[in-house]
Amino acid sequence: MVEVFKSNVDELEVASTLIEKLHAHFPQSRVNFDLSDCDKILRVEAEVIYCDKIIELVKSSGYQLEVLQ
Repeated sequence: MVEVFKSNVDELEVASTLIEKLHAHFPQSRVNFDLSDCDKILRVEAEVIYCDKIIELVKSSGYQLEVLQ
């Protein structure tokens, strides 16, 4: 399963920190950012994706995140 999110993350260091945080909570997932995309895409690939928890974790770090429609 794959879910794509729109974010306001614009720095590589921040993206790396958020990826580490997400991997700590979802160790079996594949997570990456595409900061060159205009929507600053966060892509999550896993058996089961908990969108609400992912959004909560990113927002707790001070960044916006929403499922890309």
